[in-house]
Amino acid sequence: MKKIISQILLFFLTIQVFASKVDTVLVMSVSMKKNIRNIVLTPDTYSKNKNFPVLYLLHGAGGNQTDWITRVPELRKYADFYDIIVVCPDGGKTSWYFDSPVDSSMKYESYVAKELVKYIDENYSTMKTRAGRAITGLSMGGHGAFYLSFRHPDIWGAAGSMSGGVDFRPFPDNWDIKLRLGEYSRFPENWNRNVVINLLDSIKGKPLKLIFDCGVDDFFYTVNRNLHNKMIEYKIPHDYIERPGRHTWDYWQNSLKYQLLFFNEYFKQGRSSTGK
Repeated sequence: MKKIISQILLFFLTIQVFASKVDTVLVMSVSMKKNIRNIVLTPDTYSKNKNFPVLYLLHGAGGNQTDWITRVPELRKYADFYDIIVVCPDGGKTSWYFDSPVDSSMKYESYVAKELVKYIDENYSTMKTRAGRAITGLSMGGHGAFYLSFRHPDIWGAAGSMSGGVDFRPFPDNWDIKLRLGEYSRFPENWNRNVVINLLDSIKGKPLKLIFDCGVDDFFYTVNRNLHNKMIEYKIPHDYIERPGRHTWDYWQNSLKYQLLFFNEYFKQGRSSTGK
């Protein structure tokens, strides 16, 4: 009898874990003249009669749209639990999520902020305001999430970063950044214009909810600590967490749990204002 009960419980737990739906969606990028793959998770309660908040979740350098769902399969359970849509775009191997000033084929800011958000809002039942959108990511994606939200606070009302490359100038020869911005020694203005830590003026006084973290053993730890200190200096409200950890998926799996709680509180406010 105990064995049967255990099997029944396992069955229902399995249903709960895999109740969310995973779509692979091709979105045409007019700015880059190509189709881009995206993973879209919809919760088990999804219907056209209800509008859902959307979390945009960005991968790191060398990754693609499948990273998060492959490395963190619990993401499907999280979509159900928090009743949200999760969108994981392919941000290119080393795009850094900006429009490159030296390579016209790399326009991932235009893609994510304009083309992808428009597609998601037109094809899914979403809360179509900043109150229903958040964005976060890891490493290159952490830079991307802050970069995009700082430059487009009208689109995203909340943003996060996990071990983000929020100032990549100390790493001029890494991760193809010089292919996106030119050599640092020749084009320092391109680098200075496109690092997150230099964009804080643009969000002073803006109602953008921010959370970020970094492991103390991470090579991006110092630049994240510097960003935190500069936000304090600029009096920009934010949540900042540092704890033991390296630049690993074990760390990011844990980070995501904290950030989902943060975004859930933000989405609650948006839901209460719309009555949905």
